Amino acid sequence: MDISSLRQEYRQAELHRHNLCADPIDQFEIWFEQARVAEIPEVNAMVLATVSSGGQPMTRTVLLKYFDPRGFVFFTNYNSRKAQHIQANPQVSCLFLWLPLERQVQITGRAEQISPAESFRYFLSRPRESQIGAWCSQQSSIISSRSLLLKQFEAMKRKFQQGEIPLPEAWGGYRVVPDSLEFWQGRPHRLHDRFLYLLNARQEWEIQRLAP
Repeated sequence: MDISSLRQEYRQAELHRHNLCADPIDQFEIWFEQARVAEIPEVNAMVLATVSSGGQPMTRTVLLKYFDPRGFVFFTNYNSRKAQHIQANPQVSCLFLWLPLERQVQITGRAEQISPAESFRYFLSRPRESQIGAWCSQQSSIISSRSLLLKQFEAMKRKFQQGEIPLPEAWGGYRVVPDSLEFWQGRPHRLHDRFLYLLNARQEWEIQRLAP
């Protein structure tokens, strides 16, 4: 199938150096809020790239649950494939694609497990069914059928029908501590605006314009 004729000109906005915040987390917060106000579906969805111990890259979409000056936090099973990759190589990349705004943000950094206490605080905020789901799914393992998964879910519902559901030992959060953030704004003729925040040896952010 030849799809080479599919193209779209990006004309919505411009990105200038003098309009950027000095801190990339502040700039990310501005763009994230603009994307949220624009009602982009799953605005917190980010593509997470990891590399296996054998050097095989892999991507998947996860949900960003909160961010602050320390980094960007998502949650998963610590026995999952992505967690195994992170254990072997904690350097990761994240990508937010907000096409209705013709924008992308790419983040690189180191993924670190957050504390069990921090994970539990978020775990308690999840719907009860999602808490149970974290107990019944051995993420990335091979299963024979969906019915088996649903039976396990019902069994866990009966087990935890009373009281608070505890945090699974193999479930929790990772914080991506960034060392670079790139803000990409689509422009006409594929001459896009790209600005890279890079953490230097003095742990200060430098801003560079990149060719599109």
